[in-house]
Amino acid sequence: MEDKIGVFICTGYGIAEALDIEALCKVATDEYNVAYCKTVESCEGAGLKAINEDIKSEGLNKVVIAGISPRQYRENDFPQEIIVEKVAMREHVVWCQPPNDEDTQMMAADYIRMYIVKVQKAEPVEPFQSEETIDKSILVVGGGITGMTAALDTARAGYEVRLVEKSDKLGGWLAKQHMSIPTKPPFRELEDTGIDALLAEIEANPRIKTYTSSYTSKISGAPGLFDVTLSSNGNGTSSEMVDQFRVGSIIQATGWKPTDPRDNLPYGKLDNVILNVDLEAMIKEQGRITRPSDGKEAKNIAFIQCGGSRAKEHHSYCSSICCLNTLKQALYLRGQGDDAKAYIFYEFIRTPGQFEDFYRRVQEDPNIYFTRGEVAEITAGDDGTLQVTAKNTMPGEQIRVKVDLVVLAAGMKPNSADGEMIRALEEAKVTVKEGESDIQRGEAAKKVEELKHHEGTEILNLGYRQGPDLPALEYGFPDSHFICFPYESRRTGIYPAGCVRQPMDGLGSRQDAAGAALKAIQCVEMTSRGEAVHPRAGDKSYPDFFLQKCTQCKRCTEECPFGVLNEDEKGTPLLQATRCRRCGICMGACPERIVSFKDYTVDMVASMIKAVVVPEEYDEKPRILALMCENDAIPALELAGQHRLQYNPFVRIIPVRCLGSVNSVWVTEAISAGYDGVIMIGCKYGDDYQCHFIKGSELADYRGENIREKLQQMSMENERVELHQLQINEYYRIPEIFENFHKEVIEQFGMNPFKGM
Repeated sequence: MEDKIGVFICTGYGIAEALDIEALCKVATDEYNVAYCKTVESCEGAGLKAINEDIKSEGLNKVVIAGISPRQYRENDFPQEIIVEKVAMREHVVWCQPPNDEDTQMMAADYIRMYIVKVQKAEPVEPFQSEETIDKSILVVGGGITGMTAALDTARAGYEVRLVEKSDKLGGWLAKQHMSIPTKPPFRELEDTGIDALLAEIEANPRIKTYTSSYTSKISGAPGLFDVTLSSNGNGTSSEMVDQFRVGSIIQATGWKPTDPRDNLPYGKLDNVILNVDLEAMIKEQGRITRPSDGKEAKNIAFIQCGGSRAKEHHSYCSSICCLNTLKQALYLRGQGDDAKAYIFYEFIRTPGQFEDFYRRVQEDPNIYFTRGEVAEITAGDDGTLQVTAKNTMPGEQIRVKVDLVVLAAGMKPNSADGEMIRALEEAKVTVKEGESDIQRGEAAKKVEELKHHEGTEILNLGYRQGPDLPALEYGFPDSHFICFPYESRRTGIYPAGCVRQPMDGLGSRQDAAGAALKAIQCVEMTSRGEAVHPRAGDKSYPDFFLQKCTQCKRCTEECPFGVLNEDEKGTPLLQATRCRRCGICMGACPERIVSFKDYTVDMVASMIKAVVVPEEYDEKPRILALMCENDAIPALELAGQHRLQYNPFVRIIPVRCLGSVNSVWVTEAISAGYDGVIMIGCKYGDDYQCHFIKGSELADYRGENIREKLQQMSMENERVELHQLQINEYYRIPEIFENFHKEVIEQFGMNPFKGM
């Protein structure tokens, strides 16, 4: 079908008052022979309806609308078969430039050119349709409170569930609890755990198939097409396959284990020093608290918060639930008699949210003593009692108490990585020191990345090139986009939930399970329609690899943050399309430019770059290309427009899916076309703020060396290319970034000598 392109230029929102609309129409009709160009008073509401009527009556199949931001439209505002590109003439031109100015008009004309070229190059997007039927059942790995709740919530929504637990029964830590902390107002009385009711509901639900004493020995495939092999735990020496089946998505609810404080406090050395989980099991089984050394009833107990678990060799984070458990266990003790005494030594007491009311209730008990201080020593007496010495207390002096039992509030450690991996990770980080060579630092960084992939841990046993488990954060918690999409891991369709994702209490675990269940359901439904999940939710494009030109350099397979690409024995990428997030990082990585999307290609962006009219040097109107990430940078740019912040008129902006998708050829094309410099602006990356595609901005920074080499080959200054990180609320920085680049780079080094060539 031959392309018939239409251009609609909105005259509302102050656009007609600021620009020569007739001249913009001439750009479309005279320079690009556009078949149909029309002005509209609005591109919303009735105006949008009129545009759609014209599209139908004129037989248009490709359309450019110059008006409001693309972010203001909904997916179904236009017929699905029509390719529509929207130019933010209001936000990117009129609201950020002076009206009726020559430079403002030139900017608007360039955007018309760029988006006409873009729509010319675009092809209709066809969603990925697997040759195999997409499975919509859900696998839940882990049978604790999180896993059981996720399974029930998913089944209640009408989906089949496979629930896998490595131990011989469901329940996890919840089944080992005597009572639960209060979860509803007035937060004063301990509650039943509810474990029996949960177990009964799971057993009665026909949509849930439960496997105990089993683990996932192999998971291959992709969302909608995960092939799972279950094996039994065996007798410790061998295991047997239990079942094989296919699922659509996976919830990892593998829970937690207590940290081991034996390096800091005499746990394991003195019989009457136990962990909080040991006390819980004791009262669950016996109904009373006794001393392990002689079985005598414990009347006086010292509870030590953090229990050595926040020492450097363990972890520095707070597990949040430990203090609440101590308060609960102090009440257990007080229930054994009026003469029972609890001594709670702490650095901080943390009771998030309304649990503060529970804290106040415990404080009311006159035989529960709270002392802020550091436990310096625990010694044993001949009669089995223990003496606890605390220093740096609030009274400013040492305190000694004689107790029957010491309980250490051990923190939570995720069941996703063992202690050896964590310690090795810390050691690897320590080796990256000031003054070391780039090679040494590079080797240390490589080691850190290898360890983060959990090699040797194999919780899920994924058949991914990049490792058998979810990549980990510093302390072993599976990585996620914790700011915007906390359930999204780096493996599409796999959602960590509960204490494997972050420390939390039982109530939080139930809520987390519900969230993960919704995400797992969303994933199978969107996958069945050929759509992407976070952050390009609903995107129906997917990458196409022209493998005849592939050189097996492995850059795409190594740099993809989501493990989308496996490899054959020669190193040729093997696309698992339903794993893809549509970020385009593989496109930016490929030196041969064999990766493309129907609506986003290397050639398309290069053509947009070349569509801009670059003035001659004597015009003294430089041109600066800004490649800006659509996730944070472009929304920030629009906020700048909404705040009417004016910025440099010589900048031409192209949104990109992610800075990681930027191919170095775009920079060389811009310089060759006469642009005087290139600015790349992407999301912030790191532990405190995250790139929406995890590593996109970081990879753009890393690839900067390749760009600098190309500039040197062109005898151009490296400074003509800058990389910036920007979070969405830093819109006010945009005018400064553009202006500083103009003054400190362009004016210093002069115009591009390639102009006019």
